[in-house]
Amino acid sequence: MNAGYSPQQNKHKQENKMPINTCYFFEVSMDIDVEHEALFNEVYDTEHVPFISTVPGVHGVTRAKSEDFTVSIGGNDVHLPSGNVATYIAIYEIDGPEVLASAEWATQAEKGRWATDVRQHTNNRGHALRKVIA
Repeated sequence: MNAGYSPQQNKHKQENKMPINTCYFFEVSMDIDVEHEALFNEVYDTEHVPFISTVPGVHGVTRAKSEDFTVSIGGNDVHLPSGNVATYIAIYEIDGPEVLASAEWATQAEKGRWATDVRQHTNNRGHALRKVIA
């Protein structure tokens, strides 16, 4: 598991956004090389999220980091390591799929140090669009 990130370090942390208040959300998950983790979190929190948050149709961004956990399944406690999924996830609350294909999204996603100094150090990337059903 990658070390070094604490939610308290997020200078742009907003109030808890759950439950999701839009009809869609876009998930972006990834791992980051440990030697670049501090830069990753700094740029994501102070540049990338604020830039994307200005895109029309984006209503909120929540970031999270995976952790090991134990869950009761069928009466048995099962320990599940976080290593089965990407370490970091960002959940973007959006109006709909068109937001992701907009010129504004394309412009804001490439601003700052994300595209030049961070993206190339990420791996195990995943993207998913989800329509809220309940």
